Amino acid sequence: MTAPALIHSRRLYRVCEAMRLLSLSRSVIYELIRSGRLRSVTQGRTRLIPASAIDDYIALLEREAS
Repeated sequence: MTAPALIHSRRLYRVCEAMRLLSLSRSVIYELIRSGRLRSVTQGRTRLIPASAIDDYIALLEREAS
C-alpha cells in the first residue's frame, strides 16, 4: 500500500495530520473545532479528528461554494 492509501484508510487523525489533509494551519483547525464546523473527539489528552468529520467539513465547503 502506498503512503496516501494508508492515510485515507484510517478512521482517526491527529490535529497535525488533519492540518496536512485539509491544507490548513493549526490555529484554523482549532477555530473550526471551537465553532463546531469540524467535529473532534478526545482520547486522554489527545484530540482526534474522525475521518467522517473531515469528509463532512469538505462537503460543507462544497455546499457553501454553490
